Amino acid sequence: MADYRESPLATRPKTLDPNEYFNLSPEYRRAEESRAALRSNLKRQYLLQLNNPHRKQLIDDPALTRWVHARANPYPYFRPTFKTSLMGFTFGILPFVGLCFLLKTGKERKDKRIQEGLVDRRFHLTQ
Repeated sequence: MADYRESPLATRPKTLDPNEYFNLSPEYRRAEESRAALRSNLKRQYLLQLNNPHRKQLIDDPALTRWVHARANPYPYFRPTFKTSLMGFTFGILPFVGLCFLLKTGKERKDKRIQEGLVDRRFHLTQ
């Protein structure tokens, strides 16, 4: 931690800030320790199930099950935000409107050139 120099364009990471690292309240430290103990207990249970040589069934990971369910059913979990609305407009509506505009202006330009007699129409079916 002593040889870390701050970048002029970036802030110091919270883990390297001495005020955040050393001046923690006792209840915050207890909460961190209890969370770490919970994580290590879950990891130990998972590794015991994984390395069991007599295992016959699959290992059920509830977090993975929730993630797969959320990926398979996105609509109940979709939250409309400004970013998703902007992406929907950009990739859904804007290309359609742009294509319609290009086709319309191209047709109008071609019709105008045909009326002025600037286009040679050799293979037209009607006079």
